[in-house]
Amino acid sequence: MTQHQLLLIVDFGSQVTQLIARRLRELNVYCEIHAYQTLTDAAVRDMAPRAIILSGGPDSVTREGSPRAPQAVFDTGVPVFGICYGQQVMMQQLGGRVESGHHAEYGRAFIHPAPGHNGDGIFAGLFAAGREEVWMSHGDRVTQLAPGFEVIGTSPNAPLAMIADESRGLYAVQFHPEVHHTPNGRIMLENFVRMAGFTGDWTMAGYRDEAIRRIREQVGDAKVICGLSGGVDSSVAAVLIHEAIGDQLTCVFVDHGLLRQGEAEEVVAMFRDNYNIPLIHADESDLFLGELDGVSDPETKRKIIGRLFIDVFQKHAAEVGGAEFLAQGTLYPDVIESVSFTGGPSVTIKSHHNVGGLPEKMGLKLVEPLRELFKDEVRALGRELGLPASFIGRHPFPGPGLAIRCPGEITREKLDILRKADAVFIDQIRRHGLYDDIWQAFVAILPVRTVGVMGDGRTYDFACALRAVTSVDGMTADYYPFTHEFLGETATRIINEVRGINRVTYDITSKPPGTIEWE
Repeated sequence: MTQHQLLLIVDFGSQVTQLIARRLRELNVYCEIHAYQTLTDAAVRDMAPRAIILSGGPDSVTREGSPRAPQAVFDTGVPVFGICYGQQVMMQQLGGRVESGHHAEYGRAFIHPAPGHNGDGIFAGLFAAGREEVWMSHGDRVTQLAPGFEVIGTSPNAPLAMIADESRGLYAVQFHPEVHHTPNGRIMLENFVRMAGFTGDWTMAGYRDEAIRRIREQVGDAKVICGLSGGVDSSVAAVLIHEAIGDQLTCVFVDHGLLRQGEAEEVVAMFRDNYNIPLIHADESDLFLGELDGVSDPETKRKIIGRLFIDVFQKHAAEVGGAEFLAQGTLYPDVIESVSFTGGPSVTIKSHHNVGGLPEKMGLKLVEPLRELFKDEVRALGRELGLPASFIGRHPFPGPGLAIRCPGEITREKLDILRKADAVFIDQIRRHGLYDDIWQAFVAILPVRTVGVMGDGRTYDFACALRAVTSVDGMTADYYPFTHEFLGETATRIINEVRGINRVTYDITSKPPGTIEWE
C-alpha cells in the first residue's frame, strides 16, 4: 500500500473509538485503531505516526494495573491528543494526578474558557458564544496538571476539562469531541490534524488505484470467487475486483427465496448487463423454504439459513473449478472488533449471512479489498466505481432476509404478502422524499390475523407493522417521526393494494431496548 500520513489511535476500550476514526477519515486523514495492549514502544516507533490520539475507556487510571499508553507515545515528539480516559492517562504518566470519588458527569455539559484563554492551538475558533457545549462521560477527573500544562477550559465538575502543553504539542480534554453531542468537536479535530501537518492524502480515488494494484499483485493469474449477497459491501468488492482482474472473477449469488420484491432480478441484471461480470445465479428458494417449513424459532431459522448458505455456496463455487481465492466484503469495523478490549475474540454476530467459515473448509485464500474502509467510505468507493446511486444508497438488508421480518412460521403466502406490503411502504417513502433521511425501513408481517370490514363484508387477515429508524451506525436507533398524514395514507394504500392485510401498525420502539429487526 502507498504510505499515507498516519494518525495512530490508541484504543482504551471506549464504545465510541470508531467515531474518532470516522471523523478523521472524513477529514481525508488516514488513521488506524490499535488496542493499547497490542502496542509496544518499538511498534509505535515503527509505525512512525505523524500524530497520536488516546481514546476514552471504561477503566480508572487510579486502579492498579489499569491500561497505560506506551511511553513512546510521549517520547517520539509528535502531537498527542488525549480524550477522556486518554486525558487521564496522559496526566498520570506525565506527572499529574487523577482522583476518583468526585461528582461524576454524564451527558451534556458546558465548558467556559479559563481566564486569559479564548481558544488556543487545537482549541482555536471555540468559545465564540462564550462557552462550548460538550458531551461528558466520566467518573474520575484530573485534579493536578502535569508540568508544562495549562488550563484552557473548565466546567463545574471538571475544572481541568481542556488542557494543553503547546510547547510539546500535547492536548487533552475530559469530554468526547468525536460524538455528535459535542457540536464543535470537529473543529478541534480539524485544528489538531492541521497543526500536525496532515495534508489530507486519504481519498477514495487514490484508494481505488491502490486497491486495484494490490489485488493484481495478490491474485496474479489465479481465479477468484465472490459470494454476492446483493448488498453494498459485496457488490462494491465485486466491481472493484473485476476492474482489477476481469474474467478471473466469478460471483455466486445465492437466491434463498427470502429477498424483497424484484431484488434477485435487479442484482443479476446489474452484474450481468451493466458490468458483464461472470455470475452464477443459484436459485435455491425451494431448498431454503422447504427446510424452513414449520420452523418458528428465530435462532433456528438463522442457523438453517446459515448452514444451507454455506452448503449451496460450496456446491456452486465448485463449478468454477481451480479457484484459489475467496473474495469477501470485510470492512474495517469487522477487523477492529475481531479483538475485544481484553484481547479475546469477539462474538460472531452475523454468521448467518457471511462466508467467514468457508476459507478453512475450501482451502481458499482470502481477498478482502475493503478491510481498511468504514461503511460510508465503501459507499464513496462505490460512487467512484460508477455503481448506480440508487443502489449505493440502499437501506441495509439482513442476510436472513424476510425470514426475520416474518415472526412465526414462514410460508410462501406470507412472504408474497410481505413483499407487496414492503414495496408499497418503500414506494411511499420515496414518493415523499424521505428515503435518504431514513437509515432503514421495512414491513414485518405479524403472526396473527385480525377481524376487519371491507365493502360491508367481514375480513380475517394478517396485521403488519411498519418499521423505519434513523441511526448513524446501526448500533443505536430511534424511530422516524412520520406525520399522521403519511402513516394514514400508507396504511390505506397497503390495505387497498395488498390482499391479505387488513390492519397496519407503526413500531415506535427505539434501539435499545428493541432491535431494528423484529427477530
